[in-house]
Amino acid sequence: MTQPTHIRGEHLPAALTLAASKVPALPLRAGKVPFGNCPRCAGNACGGRPNMKTPGPCTCPAPCHGWAAATTDDAVLTSPAWARAWREAAAVAYHPGGGGLTVVDLDNADAIVWARESLPATLTVATTRGEHWIYRGIMPSANAVRPGVDIKSAMAYARWLGPGTGTTTALPDTVRALVVREPTPGRPVPPVTVPAPAPGGKCPHRTPAFLARGIAMAEQRITEAAGGVHATVFGAFLAVLSTHGRCGCLTEAHTARLFAAARAKGESPRHCADAWANALHRLGM
Repeated sequence: MTQPTHIRGEHLPAALTLAASKVPALPLRAGKVPFGNCPRCAGNACGGRPNMKTPGPCTCPAPCHGWAAATTDDAVLTSPAWARAWREAAAVAYHPGGGGLTVVDLDNADAIVWARESLPATLTVATTRGEHWIYRGIMPSANAVRPGVDIKSAMAYARWLGPGTGTTTALPDTVRALVVREPTPGRPVPPVTVPAPAPGGKCPHRTPAFLARGIAMAEQRITEAAGGVHATVFGAFLAVLSTHGRCGCLTEAHTARLFAAARAKGESPRHCADAWANALHRLGM
């Protein structure tokens, strides 16, 4: 397509190619970092988005909030509000999780050797110091999951370095397992206590079918999370506790099921305990 005359820079065509493949793209400035936040978001004025920890797309007119600004919308990519960024862009990035992808970022030769010995072959892109191995599937992002290896998927961006070689294959459990961390020795996860039943009266929720349905729905919500797993886990915990936390319906077996679902999505025991505690606090329990 012919671009408007206000668009300049060599990187926009690559972004449009990514967008055509349903992979959200964004410009990067010098230093391989996103462009700064717009004036209305400076100094955390928008309530957290500059920290890039809240799921969901960025709604600012100009590129803002890193991975959350990535888009597949040609009208946004070629808009006057994005023109300055493209004129000054030093590179193009994309949001892997937004495109249903996970990037295993191998930062040195030793990491590449490990990947070749441990992971199934997939689409591979050469980087300045190593390689990106790109898989089909989404998972939590994490840095330094092993020496020289980062994971870039949900709530993260990766630099676009060309189409690479090979064919994208399904995300293996070996990669998913890299973000599962056990508690640091000497700092055990504190026990999670379930609130006692409210004094007096009969619990209105204590029917096996009602409670089983609530736990199953929470498990499904966590299991099907495509991005923002931390927020999804917290939301599921909050929903269960808001319905059953005060009446004493929940047992240790129920909380174990919820924690197991969160662990399967890559959450650590510490994160599970923190999310549960935060949900209790939010509800004033």
